[in-house]
Amino acid sequence: MNVRNFFIKLFHWEYWPFGIIQFPIFFLWFWYALRERSLFYFSASNPGILTGGMMGESKYEVLQLVPNEVKPIAILIQVPATRQQVLAQLQQAGLHLPVIFKPDMGERGWMVRKIKTEADIDQYLSEIKINFIAQELVDLPLEFGVYYLRFPSQPRGFVNSITMKEFLSVTGDGIKTLQQLILEKDRARLQWNLLQVTYQSRLQTILPAGQRMELVSIGNHCLGTTFLNANHLITEQLNQSFDRISQQINGFYFGRYDLRCATLKDLEDGHVKIVELNGCGAEPAHIYEAV
Repeated sequence: MNVRNFFIKLFHWEYWPFGIIQFPIFFLWFWYALRERSLFYFSASNPGILTGGMMGESKYEVLQLVPNEVKPIAILIQVPATRQQVLAQLQQAGLHLPVIFKPDMGERGWMVRKIKTEADIDQYLSEIKINFIAQELVDLPLEFGVYYLRFPSQPRGFVNSITMKEFLSVTGDGIKTLQQLILEKDRARLQWNLLQVTYQSRLQTILPAGQRMELVSIGNHCLGTTFLNANHLITEQLNQSFDRISQQINGFYFGRYDLRCATLKDLEDGHVKIVELNGCGAEPAHIYEAV
């Protein structure tokens, strides 16, 4: 299995280590740093966010900048914490299980989990070593990454990238077991260590022909999500909607909204729930569709 996984990753650059993918950019960074006489010149892209959102920023603090009507309830949990303390904070905020836990600082889906039970809380607390966010579970069917930018000298900004996220799933044929379906699909196979634990009681279940089963509901490609180029959804109405949202965020000009919505029309009209706002360190993730 390890040999096959190696070649899957080798021929699909979306799985390559972050340092390898970004290595050529470091030369450009160094050149601009010399020219601007500042290692952190990119901080000017989003003066309302630490380092412009390139590194070291608190996800919770950034989320607080987003207008209330387009963001879910979220609280910051300080560690160390006990299960009872976490439950008390959730209750005080009006949150109830299931919720999403994710590190206040982190990337690429690290330690992002759907917490369904008190046992899940105990497990998370035994692993997490930094402060983390408890966020309302946004149970809407569509997830997108929307990249927005506005030049400070211009009155309006625009969207230049939309990524549609297709969650990891398998489809039954009435013959193969869930385990076989997972191991036959490259994208699912790479998540085997996680999936064999999550679905340990169902691995020998045979899915009926045509039945689709979603395996992971967190929209990160490191967790098996497929990123699709959805730039065809960019319209003048969509630009106006995200410009309206963005201009309410003090000191934000450049970055990506990760969000959920009910319909494509809601996306266009800005009727969305923003689960995370990423600054200048974010990628226009539609580039991964070609892999």
